[in-house]
Amino acid sequence: MGSARAAGARSSTEELAPSAIEGEEIVFRLKDPGHDFDGAKVWFDLELAPDGPGELAMAEVDGGWELRLPLPDLDCLEYLFDVDGQMSPDPGNPELVEGAFGPHSWLAMPGYESPAWLHEPAQPGQRHKLTVAEVDVEVWEPAGLAGDALPLLLVHDGVEMAQYGGVVRYAATRPPMRVALLSPGSKRDDRYAANPAYAAALVDEVLPAVTGVFETRHRPVLLGQSLGALAALHAAWTAPGAFAGLMLQSGSFFTPQLDPQEVKYSHFAQVTGFVATVLDARQAADRLEVAMTCGTAEENLANNLTMRDHLREVGLNVSWGEVKQGHTWTCWRDSLHPHLDDLLKKVWH
Repeated sequence: MGSARAAGARSSTEELAPSAIEGEEIVFRLKDPGHDFDGAKVWFDLELAPDGPGELAMAEVDGGWELRLPLPDLDCLEYLFDVDGQMSPDPGNPELVEGAFGPHSWLAMPGYESPAWLHEPAQPGQRHKLTVAEVDVEVWEPAGLAGDALPLLLVHDGVEMAQYGGVVRYAATRPPMRVALLSPGSKRDDRYAANPAYAAALVDEVLPAVTGVFETRHRPVLLGQSLGALAALHAAWTAPGAFAGLMLQSGSFFTPQLDPQEVKYSHFAQVTGFVATVLDARQAADRLEVAMTCGTAEENLANNLTMRDHLREVGLNVSWGEVKQGHTWTCWRDSLHPHLDDLLKKVWH
């Protein structure tokens, strides 16, 4: 990336401009005309800082604080300001993206375009709630097709992926399907960290209950992000034949060699144990189709590439896609097309 540098001095009467892309630089600015803050940093959840994900200090300038970085090779980025230990969005940037942990400031890099399906007409629909084996499910179906046999897309972290990743709107612009939004519950790590009890409940109880209420064509496809992608692979790996395909976005396929920074994660041993089982396998028990995507600025990129290559070696047909983003809902939204489209065409048509 090159090194960060502070801006030169400006006139004390010149008001500090907002954060912006300026030529070949991205410039973060925070107004503090009285220099009341003890310090300010910019936080990124991606490989932008020289030492990986983390914070970069802003320099004190006339009117406030500033950080300049060479323009990164990204489509867009999310960030927060850390001011005297308090994290918050950039008050000078009105562009925000929502997430499970609150809003982040957002900047588009030159040339970025949001997915076309966000601007396409969407079929209206309705959601139906049910709870099976302590798993809360919301099933979205297109209006006017109640009782029809339709394909089924299951989604880990479903409500969040609908709210922040647009998966229901995506489905509403595609040929008719139902979308089962699976809740991770209050103990997401317990449920999604390669948990045999959850995998069994999903395959043996949740899936039959959903398909019993909603007539379904074809075997379902399971979509997951981050730890939800790990849980998706785990469920399919331990129950061959349950799913026609998987879409795994930025999966948490941790290994001790590639992910030592995760060693304090409470389920690290369980996750790495399952990943090791997959990586030690000589042949897959199922021939399901797999689509994998990841952001190029993620810590998970290396372990995703390792998993992709091995799944191909054991006989699975694995497609691959990258977007120039970090580990975010926007990354997962932006990689639905064309990768999920292609997967669904293979297994449902």
